[in-house]
Amino acid sequence: MNKYFLFAVFILSVVVFAGCDLLFGASIESPIIQGLTLNNYPKVDGSTSTAPLNAIVACKVLGINYVWRWGYGDTRDSILLDLDNRNTEKFWGKIKSSQTHQSFINLINKDADLILTARKMSVDEKADADAAGINLIETPVALDAFIFIINEQNPVQSLTIKQVQDIYTGRITNWGQVGGNNEAINPYVRNANSGSQELMETLVMKDLAIMDFPEDSSELIFSMAGALDIVSHDPNSICYTLYYYKERMATGAWNIKNLAINGIFPDWGTISNKSYPYVAEIYAVIRSDLGESTMAYKLYEWLQTEAGKDAIYDSGYPPYY
Repeated sequence: MNKYFLFAVFILSVVVFAGCDLLFGASIESPIIQGLTLNNYPKVDGSTSTAPLNAIVACKVLGINYVWRWGYGDTRDSILLDLDNRNTEKFWGKIKSSQTHQSFINLINKDADLILTARKMSVDEKADADAAGINLIETPVALDAFIFIINEQNPVQSLTIKQVQDIYTGRITNWGQVGGNNEAINPYVRNANSGSQELMETLVMKDLAIMDFPEDSSELIFSMAGALDIVSHDPNSICYTLYYYKERMATGAWNIKNLAINGIFPDWGTISNKSYPYVAEIYAVIRSDLGESTMAYKLYEWLQTEAGKDAIYDSGYPPYY
């Protein structure tokens, strides 16, 4: 019998027996947080870009082995090993990624117990929380970077803070004005209340108004993947996203590149030491009325420990210090 066939049978048997052990009574209990199990694990939601962090944190505290793999839609995601279908479904019922705005709404409405987001709540979300009589606690736990992306065919390598602002206020309209080709600049923006758009307005534009983009405008992008896709097809485009999403989650044949800002490129080092101008914080957010004995609060506390920072590091984020 072919030795490769026998080896495959052996591997399959190991996986099957591991799954059967869980199926017939082996409980999934945290070796880290006393009393935490897969059954009472809090409902954790968050931004698109924090989805792997969310899953890896759960794997770490529950003692579940995981690997990174290529997933659907040219994205890299974490998956679970040695879990039967029932526990896999239960796990993903606890771990969600409803995008930034919706995850805040879910937390306010008590459809989530804790969220991991790439920004603080927006003005609109604060109003929703106030109307519901809810106070949210936002604690930074990791670092990311807000980056600007252009097509690889564009020779521009760096923009200044003012040049970025001038492009999005309409004062600079041609790439030739910033050292590029004599071509019109096609700026794209994200939809209101998205994590990227809130960062654009608060971190980059501040008190400056972005030029008007009607709701039916083709320059208005409604997803992080859409921002990458449009830049890959438009050689004169510029848009923005989060460094972690582009470098650790989104993969494929997108011919796009990151821009330096004030001559500083975003990378692990410049994000960690905060020398890149647009470093963004990743927040763990809970409701203030959450009891300290709840598993959500214990998980929130654990994220701020050295063990929690190690899990954040393993996910690919620089921990917040």
